[in-house]
This record gives sequence, structure tokens and C-alpha cells, in this order.
Amino acid sequence: MKNAVVARNYAEALLLAAEMRGAAEIERTGHLIDAVAGAVRADERIAVVLESPRVSKATKAALLARALGDLAPAEFVKFLQAVVRRGRQGLLEEMAQQYQVLVDLKLDRVHAGVTLTEEPDARIEKLIIERLSTAIGKDVRAHFRADRGILGGVVVRVGDRIYDGSIRRKLAVLRRKMLAGE
Repeated sequence: MKNAVVARNYAEALLLAAEMRGAAEIERTGHLIDAVAGAVRADERIAVVLESPRVSKATKAALLARALGDLAPAEFVKFLQAVVRRGRQGLLEEMAQQYQVLVDLKLDRVHAGVTLTEEPDARIEKLIIERLSTAIGKDVRAHFRADRGILGGVVVRVGDRIYDGSIRRKLAVLRRKMLAGE
């Protein structure tokens, strides 16, 4: 639990720094912190260097500056260097997750899992996103997946709420009603 609080505090600081550079930087910073956390997760060598007590903090800071100098704003690199100086590099992935949660709150958006019987085309995706945004009253980021098991219709999950408009559920409800009537 303590790590979550620490990660959230760092994420809040990063968001404040991004806001100071302008609204466009909020999303860009999110992509950067996700990319750094992903690189650490994907490449064991990076993780070993960042976590190793044998590599000095100054060397780690210099490596970060050299690796990200042309790709990221100086403030972002300084943020990562501060994370390393304080020995919190093990929390980078959690910081990235917390950052995205804060950005979603700030930009008043939600993520929705949308299940259809088959992969939707761009037109259907756009239509579903528009209707969900109108119904929920927030900007919706939809994550689509296909599942032939629902038989038809759509199942939407937003947070811990599930809106099940699948044929499978409708058939199950009909079956229960028919059995109860006997």
C-alpha cells in the first residue's frame, strides 16, 4: 500500500510538471512514462542497471539523459533522474499507471471494455464510442474485443459496471421466465 501512495505522489508531480508545459504535454508525458516503464519491463538489462546498487546513481542519471535527451523534454528526464536518485525506479510501472489514472480524472474520461461477436470496423467503433460518450456523459476510450460466445449484441464494461445487451443474456432471461411459468 505504501508503494501505491509513493507512486501516486510521483505521478501527481509529473502531471503538474506536464501541465506547466501546456495541455498537449499531458498526453505526451503519459506516452513517455508508459514507454519508459515498458522498456524497463521488456528489457531485463535496463531493469538490472537501474536496480543495481553497483551502478552509481550519477551513472544511472547520465544514462537516462543520454538515452532520452533527444526524445523527451528536459523536465521529464530530470523527473526520471530524481526518481533514480531517491531509489524509486522500481515503482516506474506503478507511477505510469497512476499517471494515467490522474490524466483520466483530469480529462474527465473513462475506459470501456466493449465485447462484440466480431471485430468492429472503424465506423462501428466510432458509433459505439459516440453513443457511450453521450450515455455516460464523459469522454470514452473504448477497448474492443471479439467473443463469439455472446452470440450477438454487445457487452460494455465501465469500471465495475457491466451493461449486458448480448443475445446470450437475453436468451438466459427468457429461459428463466419460461421455467418460472411452469
